[in-house]
Amino acid sequence: MISNNVVMIARFPVRVTSPDELAAHISSCIGASKKSILFFANTNFIVKCRLLVERFSNENIVIVNDGLGMDIACMLLHGRKFRSNLNGTDFMPYFFMQSKQKLRVFLLGGQPATLNGAAYYLTHTLGHEVAGTCDGYDGLNNGSSLVDTINDSRADVVLVALGNAQQEEWILANSEQINAKFFAGVGGLFDFWSGDKPRAPKWMQNIRMEWFYRLCLEPKRLYKRYTLDALKFLVSCIKYRKPSIKS
Repeated sequence: MISNNVVMIARFPVRVTSPDELAAHISSCIGASKKSILFFANTNFIVKCRLLVERFSNENIVIVNDGLGMDIACMLLHGRKFRSNLNGTDFMPYFFMQSKQKLRVFLLGGQPATLNGAAYYLTHTLGHEVAGTCDGYDGLNNGSSLVDTINDSRADVVLVALGNAQQEEWILANSEQINAKFFAGVGGLFDFWSGDKPRAPKWMQNIRMEWFYRLCLEPKRLYKRYTLDALKFLVSCIKYRKPSIKS
């Protein structure tokens, strides 16, 4: 079962766990028809979701660490690194590939063409069923009955790719009305699944420099995230220092 060991990063309770433990926890919740929500906390999450922090104190919500910045913060604040780097780009395929149950998945977010590519990947590579899709543009804007659409799809899982903090707000606002048992905010995951954006070479991933690769590909979009927002993240970590919560 998933560890109860939590560290506080800028007031966010971040779970110290491993891919195996996390996947087993989610599968267990789905099997028991118990609702669970997963958020991947990187530096951008900490900055953009600041106003939502009080709403994350729910036993159904698990926040895990994503990226080098979180490891640096954990080392500075608590004198240790996280057990694993739990980014959604790696964890979500791992979860689906090890799942013994064939899941029905609803995909929300992204451009229509990207969404189609992600749906194909989920079906043909990961071996699960696409219950339905809704893009993050016209589809979402016209989605007054989106909750009903998702419920009618009989989805087990809802993946929301709207970016921080829109995806977190959407899940917090709508998950209780939806019958699916597992929700995750997955950021740019559909771009990678569809092949619209490439992953960094494996050696760059291994040395924790994938962020630099992405910055080189999209400097205008990501420059602020890795400069000013990174500084805001460090300031928040120092301002809201708090001891670890042990299991």
